[in-house]
Amino acid sequence: MEYDFSFANVQTIGIVGLGLIGGSYAKAYRENTRCRILGTDRDAAVVNAAIEEGTLDGKLTEDIIPECDLLLVALYPEAIIDYVTSVAGLIRPGAYVIDTGGLKRNVCHALFPIAAEKGFNFIGGHPMAGKRTSGYKHSVATLFKGASMILVPDDVTEFDTLATAKAIFAPCGFGRITICSAEKHDEMIAFTSELAHIVSNAYMKSPTALHHRGFSAGSYKDLTRVAWLNETMWTEIFMDNRDNLIRELESIMHSLGEYRDALQEEDRKKLWELLHEGKMAKEAVDGK
Repeated sequence: MEYDFSFANVQTIGIVGLGLIGGSYAKAYRENTRCRILGTDRDAAVVNAAIEEGTLDGKLTEDIIPECDLLLVALYPEAIIDYVTSVAGLIRPGAYVIDTGGLKRNVCHALFPIAAEKGFNFIGGHPMAGKRTSGYKHSVATLFKGASMILVPDDVTEFDTLATAKAIFAPCGFGRITICSAEKHDEMIAFTSELAHIVSNAYMKSPTALHHRGFSAGSYKDLTRVAWLNETMWTEIFMDNRDNLIRELESIMHSLGEYRDALQEEDRKKLWELLHEGKMAKEAVDGK
C-alpha cells in the first residue's frame, strides 16, 4: 500500500543514523511512499550501501537539510540533542523533526525550546521495536509492523500536529500510537523496558547459568532474551533515567525479599499468597 503524504507536505525525508531503527525507517518509507529519502551515518560505507541498493536517493548533507520536510534522528539520546542543536538553524520552518531515543525527558526538554525559537516542529518519538541484532544490515521494512509508537509532543492537546505525526508513521505499519508527556514516558519505560534488561542481565550472572544446557526451555529463553545488550547505549539510558529505574529496582528487590523470606521460614501459606498475588496481578494487567 502506498501512502500519500501530500496533505502533510512531506516530500523529502532525511534520516540521521542508519542503524537498525534508522535503516528500517528508510526501507519502510522506500517501500510504501514515493518520497525522496536521504540519509547520513558515521559509517560512510553504510550510506553508500544504502544508496547502491536503492533504499536512499542520496546522502543527507547540511546543505540539503533545509529541503527536508521530515527529519528522523536515530541516534543515542545525548547525540540526538547535540545533532539537532547543531543543525537547528538549517531546518525549514514548519518541518517535522522526530527522534527515536529510548528516553524523552532530557531530549524533549532540551529541544522543545529550540524548535519553538526556530519554527520547526520537534516531537519526541520512541518506536517500541527492535531485534537482538543491530546495524543497517539487519534493518527491514517490516520492523515496526504492529508495534507501538510513543509520541511526546510539546503540547499533547495540539490536534493538528498530532494528526500529522500519526499520519507520518502510517507507512511504517505501527499497530498503536501512544501520546504522553516526557515524564510519563520515562516513568513507564523504566518498568516495561529498562528493569527487564537489568533483571535479565543480572539473572545470567548466576554460576548455575554455566550448566543450564539440557535443563532449560521456554522460561529460560523468555527471561534471558534481553540479557545480551549494547552496554554503551544502555549505560547512557539507565543513568539518564536513574531516578525512575532505582524506584523500580527497589520495588522488585522488596518483592524478591518477600519470596526469599517465605522460603527461609518454610512458610507455605505466605509463599502461596505471594505467588497468587503475582498471578492475579498479571491477569488484571494483561489477562491470562
